[in-house]
Amino acid sequence: MAKYIEGDHNAKGLRFGIVVSRFNDFVTSKLLNGALSALKEHGAAEEDLEVARVPGAFEIPQAAKKLCSSREFSAIICLGAVIKGDTPHFDFISAETSRGVGQVGLEFNIPVLFGVLTTNNLEQAVARSGDNSSNKGRETALAAVEMANLFRKV
Repeated sequence: MAKYIEGDHNAKGLRFGIVVSRFNDFVTSKLLNGALSALKEHGAAEEDLEVARVPGAFEIPQAAKKLCSSREFSAIICLGAVIKGDTPHFDFISAETSRGVGQVGLEFNIPVLFGVLTTNNLEQAVARSGDNSSNKGRETALAAVEMANLFRKV
């Protein structure tokens, strides 16, 4: 019979670094609030949460790498919002941000979670950052807790 290894949502004793972009703050601040409330609800202590603010989504991987290099965190949560406009800028920023976040996680062998919204319009971004269970910051934080616990077990 196969052995299954899974994480759980107990955040007690885990440390989390959160990187959040200021660009589109009306969305990213809600993602951050969702993440922080989820972590605290699942047992994370306030002193085990560290938030790094960066100018925009493009800078998220750089800050995530710096936090990972400290080796002080159980997981890193990356939050931002890239909303499509009339130019190809959206394509470059969203692609480089997602690639960079993934690369950092692989390089440091620490869970680095991607909670950067890449939406076609403002309405989609607002819907994914609301004060309910569809808040992607909340979802990303819970995934970070699960992955941090999984990494402890492996």
